[in-house]
Amino acid sequence: MFKALLLDNTPDFRVGITPLDESRLPAGDVTVALNYSTLNYKDALAITNKGPVVRQWPMVAGIDGAGTVLESSHPNWKVGDQVVHNGWGVGETRWGCLAEKARLQGDWLVRLPGAFTPRQAMSIGTAGYTAMLCVLALEDHGLQPGQGDVLVTGATGGVGSVAIALLAKLGYTVVAATGKASEEAYLKNLGAASIIDRADLSAPGKPLQKERWVAVVDAVGSHTLANALAQTRYGGVVAACGLAQGMDLPTSVMPFILRGVTLAGVDSVMAPLAKRQRAWDRLARDLDLTRLESMVHEVALQDCVAQAQALMAGQVRGRVVVKIAD
Repeated sequence: MFKALLLDNTPDFRVGITPLDESRLPAGDVTVALNYSTLNYKDALAITNKGPVVRQWPMVAGIDGAGTVLESSHPNWKVGDQVVHNGWGVGETRWGCLAEKARLQGDWLVRLPGAFTPRQAMSIGTAGYTAMLCVLALEDHGLQPGQGDVLVTGATGGVGSVAIALLAKLGYTVVAATGKASEEAYLKNLGAASIIDRADLSAPGKPLQKERWVAVVDAVGSHTLANALAQTRYGGVVAACGLAQGMDLPTSVMPFILRGVTLAGVDSVMAPLAKRQRAWDRLARDLDLTRLESMVHEVALQDCVAQAQALMAGQVRGRVVVKIAD
C-alpha cells in the first residue's frame, strides 16, 4: 500500500489522501519511490476542480516528482537511480506524483543532475524548468545582456520567480510585473532591477504602444500578453508559457508585421528529451541555489489541498515543494 492524493468525481468531486494498493498503479517500465513533488498552477487547478485538467478519473494528482527507482525494465534505468519527472500528461491522463509511489515511462525521465538534491529539483519543478525553456527561447532568438529591459509577468509565481533569478544571474536587466506591491523586496532579492504594477498591462490596450521591452517572459496570457507584445521593441521576442489571466489573446498582427516581433510558444509538457536535458543542464549551471531557496515554501502531502486553495486565491509566491517521504 502507498499513500496518494486522489481526485475523484463519482458521484461528486472529492479529493483526499488515500491508501492505494500498488496493483492499481498504471502500466509502465519504471516504478519510483518519490521523495518530493511540487504544487504548480496546473496542479492547483486540478485539486480545486477549477479547470478541466483531469481527463481520466480517478486521478492521482501531481505533474512533478523526484525520487529513486524501485523497479525498472527500461534499459536506461536501474534500481537506485535518482530521477526527475516533469509533465507528459501525468496528473491529467495518467496517475501522477503527489504520492509515495509512481509508475512511469523510462523515456520520460531525466537523471537527477548532480548539482541538485531531490528537494532542490522539485524546488525548480515544472515551473522552473519552464522558465529555463523560456530563457533558452530568448537566447535562441539572439538575446544578449545589455540590449535592453526584459519584462517578466506573473513575477511572484513559480515561473516568474525562477525566470527573474535566471535572467538576473545571466546579466539581464529585469523588470518584474506584479499585483503585489508588498513583494517588491522579494522580487529585487531575486534580481529584478525594477517593479511595475500588473494593472499597467492587464486591461485592454492599443495594438501598438511605446516600445519598452527587448524581450518578455509571459506566464499570464490574455490582455497582459497582448500589451507586452504591443510594447516589445523592434525585432524583440516574447516567450509565452502560461494563461493565468486567460487563454485568449486579444491582439492584432501589427507587432509582428510592423515591428518584426517574434512570439515564441513554450511547451514543457511534451517537450522532447533533448530539450529537457538541455534545460536541466542549464539550470544546474545558471540557477543561484541561494535565490532558489528564498522562493521555496515546503509542505507535507496532507497539506496539499489547503495549499492549492491558497495558490488559486493568489496567496502563494514562488515555489511550493511537497515532502512525500524522508
